[in-house]
Amino acid sequence: MGSSWHLYWCCNAGLKTTRLESHSEMGSTEILEKEAPESLSNGTSSNVEAAKRLAKRLYQLDRFKRSDVAKHLGKNNEFSRLVAEEYLKFFDFTGMTLDQSLRYFFKAFSLVGETQERERVLIHFSNRYFYCNPDTIASQDGVHCLTCAIMLLNTDLHGHNIGKKMTCQEFIANLQGVNEGVDFSKDLLKALYNSIKNEKLEWAVDDEEKKKSPSEGTDEKANGTHPKTISRIGSTTNPFLDIPHDPNASVYKSGFLARKIHADMDGKKTPRGKRGWKTFYAVLKGTVLYLQKDEYKPEKALSEEDLKNAVSVHHALASKATDYEKKPNVFKLKTADWRVLLFQTQSPEEMQGWINKINCVAAVFSAPPFPAAIGSQKKFSRPLLPATTTKLSQEEQLKSHESKLKQITTELAEHRSYPPDKKVKSKDVDEYKLKDHYLEFEKTRYEIYVNILKEGGKQLLSHDESEAAGLKKSHSSPSLNPDTSPITAKVKRNVSERKDHRPETPSIKQKVT
Repeated sequence: MGSSWHLYWCCNAGLKTTRLESHSEMGSTEILEKEAPESLSNGTSSNVEAAKRLAKRLYQLDRFKRSDVAKHLGKNNEFSRLVAEEYLKFFDFTGMTLDQSLRYFFKAFSLVGETQERERVLIHFSNRYFYCNPDTIASQDGVHCLTCAIMLLNTDLHGHNIGKKMTCQEFIANLQGVNEGVDFSKDLLKALYNSIKNEKLEWAVDDEEKKKSPSEGTDEKANGTHPKTISRIGSTTNPFLDIPHDPNASVYKSGFLARKIHADMDGKKTPRGKRGWKTFYAVLKGTVLYLQKDEYKPEKALSEEDLKNAVSVHHALASKATDYEKKPNVFKLKTADWRVLLFQTQSPEEMQGWINKINCVAAVFSAPPFPAAIGSQKKFSRPLLPATTTKLSQEEQLKSHESKLKQITTELAEHRSYPPDKKVKSKDVDEYKLKDHYLEFEKTRYEIYVNILKEGGKQLLSHDESEAAGLKKSHSSPSLNPDTSPITAKVKRNVSERKDHRPETPSIKQKVT
């Protein structure tokens, strides 16, 4: 992961709406314990007692499964929040490190369910940990930020992500300034990094789940049939970024593609040895682009390698790679986590067909993004983009995209009205350029999404390429120039695979990458 890490959303966004409000220096658990019961749960003490009874049953798994617990703790209402607070009182984290506490906490239940529900559970955990260890970390927000960082690190080190694993130095750098504006102790971060690196963070599963395939649902039974449930691509230890693998999803396009990995997560340049072209049989199924070594067969189970190569197209943007001139018919796919992949097709028509289908799937099925970060004012970070499929109708989805486009357009105009002074530090200039780069790309992405939904959206997915030709082509083809990637200042560039080109100033219209 690069410097513009996703954890900033995790640290801040949604805290105002999903966390019990605290107006003093004490933890929210302490507030619950000291406030009068009638101030909670619509003012009825019977609800407080009901919450305590339910919390006890959940903790003791009295007629509940481990997989039932999270949904009762993570709902966005007062009773669920009270149940969560009562449930957390069964855990004493006093004197324990944050990673030890997480492991202890996850032994009790399965952190499953909707993304926002799981996020709320982690917020309740953070509040409880801070209450038990008020002198360890500066604030509840700091604990929650570090908790999210651990979850994301766990996925980076142990998931099926492509590219180099995060180093300890990168982990520390990504957390600069997010602890109430100051840095966490380096010794603390080193200890947390080594703990997660040496032992994967996992949570408990129900007994019936243990009897299933040990490879997290990706291996099939001996008869080669697909499972009925939806498994996850990658590590299932990250409640935000898991990609759903639905064996019953529709297939929108398939065919042979040559792939080249141009940039890893957050736009970090892929090491030379991993940049070569490889040919796959590609299948766009649901919101996932599967890259298989053999031709697709519906009855054939996906291998571990297939899942590792799979790419989610949620919140992605495909466009003609106009800056890549070594091969013809190449399009570029920029993913939600800003990985960059190049794909070569057999013809210009086939290339445009893939671009149309990928962008259409992304526009139709991408769930609305979570709120942007509100914590660190100096360091820009992109908001987290959920991998779950939207639950909005097509009309609501269009309105959501239009609203986001309007917001991004306004924010971009405001951003460019206050360019950095020439005397400011180069780091501040880099932050300005990074945000400008992000906003310009998002503006283009949402413009394309809006146009697609206005032209038919889901109906276009059922058409063949000749019918889909009416889709407007991307008017802004992302540049392949790595100098405009999010971590320009930190990565040595190899000029053998790009044009000698320097980033343009914010006042000049940039190519979108």
